[in-house]
Amino acid sequence: MTNSILLMLLFFSIQWIGAQEISEEFKNTVDSVIQQRPLTFSEINEAVGSHRRDTTYMRYFNIRAAQEKYPYGQAYSLNQLGTKYRNISQYARALQLHQEALNIAKESESIEFEIFSLNMLGVVHRRKISVRAAIDYHREALELGEAIENPSNGIKRSINVSLNGIGNLYQLLGEFGPAIEHYQRSLNLEAQLGNKLGQAINNQNIGECQEEAGKLDEALQSYRTSLAFNEEIESDLGRAICKNSIAQIYIKQKRYSEAMPLLDQAFEKATPLKNDLIIPVVLINKGWALMGLNSYSEAETSLLKGLEIAKKHDQKDNIVKVSALLSELYEKMNKLTEALHYTKQVNTYEKRIRDKEIINYVNDAILSYDSQKLQNRFEVIAVENEIYKLRLKKNQDTILISGIALCLLAAILYILYRQYHLNNEKKLLTLEQSMLRSQMNPHFLFNSLNSIKLYIINNEKKNAVHYLNKFSKLVRKILEASSLREIPLDEELETVELYMNIENIRFSNEINFQIDIDETADVHQIKIPSLILQPFLENALWHGLSSKEGEKNIHLKVHKASEEFIHIVITDNGVGRTVAEEIKQNKVLKRKSVGIDITKERLANFSKDYQNSSSIEIEDLFDENNQASGTKVIIRIPTL
Repeated sequence: MTNSILLMLLFFSIQWIGAQEISEEFKNTVDSVIQQRPLTFSEINEAVGSHRRDTTYMRYFNIRAAQEKYPYGQAYSLNQLGTKYRNISQYARALQLHQEALNIAKESESIEFEIFSLNMLGVVHRRKISVRAAIDYHREALELGEAIENPSNGIKRSINVSLNGIGNLYQLLGEFGPAIEHYQRSLNLEAQLGNKLGQAINNQNIGECQEEAGKLDEALQSYRTSLAFNEEIESDLGRAICKNSIAQIYIKQKRYSEAMPLLDQAFEKATPLKNDLIIPVVLINKGWALMGLNSYSEAETSLLKGLEIAKKHDQKDNIVKVSALLSELYEKMNKLTEALHYTKQVNTYEKRIRDKEIINYVNDAILSYDSQKLQNRFEVIAVENEIYKLRLKKNQDTILISGIALCLLAAILYILYRQYHLNNEKKLLTLEQSMLRSQMNPHFLFNSLNSIKLYIINNEKKNAVHYLNKFSKLVRKILEASSLREIPLDEELETVELYMNIENIRFSNEINFQIDIDETADVHQIKIPSLILQPFLENALWHGLSSKEGEKNIHLKVHKASEEFIHIVITDNGVGRTVAEEIKQNKVLKRKSVGIDITKERLANFSKDYQNSSSIEIEDLFDENNQASGTKVIIRIPTL
């Protein structure tokens, strides 16, 4: 998959660059860099950094670096392209480019570019409010950086990015104390490095935490400090962000007239940059200030424009903020229908913006609390039972005794009923985890390790390390997935690609495995049960292709069939089911495969939360001579 993405990237890059003019000076600079082959980010950045925000130049650098097999240049240029796409809210494209840079950094064993790429992936996921993924990438980068005894300045800067990123995540979760602690650590290191941009960013972040905690005067001072650094380095984006933040403090202090000039200056700085993150925020704050000045018509125009841009880029936090302001504005304008509409929109997006990990944590806490309440209830009932016994000895009133007995019995039956259901739910969860862990059988693990051992015996150290890394990553992903009921489709695809890489060792790398993802399918948003694709790939390998001579292909395609369904199609050119069954019958040892049946049950259980049902269809393929030419599996996943 990685190679195909790279080829596509190179192709489209060549087409684009063909229509653009690259200066001879830059071409000579690139040739000089490739000839000298510097190994650090700072050395490469010093040579070509003045063009790092120009996608045309960076694509050219990437192509030349790939042609000359200079992976450090590829990692640098791909990360710069990813940053550019991130800043215009094209997150899927940014993730693809940063992931490609990470793969290249790992293959070339460049720890500095590996840490840098991990941090960039964390930043993109943070912008998407994917908290779990973001914190995993930043923590992995931080662990790699801090494990180095004498880190270079480049790695120190990456450590600062990790600290800053983790601080951002704590801030997102409302943990302002830990957030400021991480920002301050990063700020101190940036000061040691003399990095004024880093100092500007961290002061801005500290100010945001102080503002959200209600410490407006402290926040104002932090924003002004950040603005001073941005003025010193002449960063228009930084100026726009800081002036908008200072204006927002003025608005909260009802100093609307003082806020307006700052917002106009921020908008003036942000507009040429076409930065879709800061522009809607400035427009929203401008509408807020105008509303405070009772300029309702102008406020409405500014707020609606900010809402339009926020919705275009799915900026849920901005949508919530502007919807709340529009609701307040329309209430002031006595447009109660419109006010009610935006109030509902606030509630809708607030539900969507809630981080799933937080919800899971809260659900776990509630379950624990319910269990404790049940235990307490049992203890209360035991005490009450003793009281009832004492009363029975003294009271001969049969009706009273009968009534108390009936109430006690009803309470016990209710508690037993609740306990029965809790135990059933626990058993179901345990069973599902056991089934998920059984997806990768011991034979596969044993044979994979034997294959890697053979590389070691044959002194093929590079192959041994390469496949051992893939094997360990696969095992880690299996263990992580086994604790989750559903995962994003992109993580599932990454897991099966690792699985196919390992299995392909035993086929002497004869299997041509390809993954195609249609542009309409956002694999980062699509949820599926974890580890459901592996049984179909295993069947294709060991029943369809293991007995086939010649070319062996497996093709996995993901496309959006309709608004209601995503299709995952797995096609192989194996011997077909009929021949495979005959071969199986002739084997001495026969093992019944239950993987497909378990997968069908899990998909059926998964579909209960959707309006539509999932399905699996298996087709036999035939050539023009009506001879078996393979098998096609179509998995339909509901999205509504």
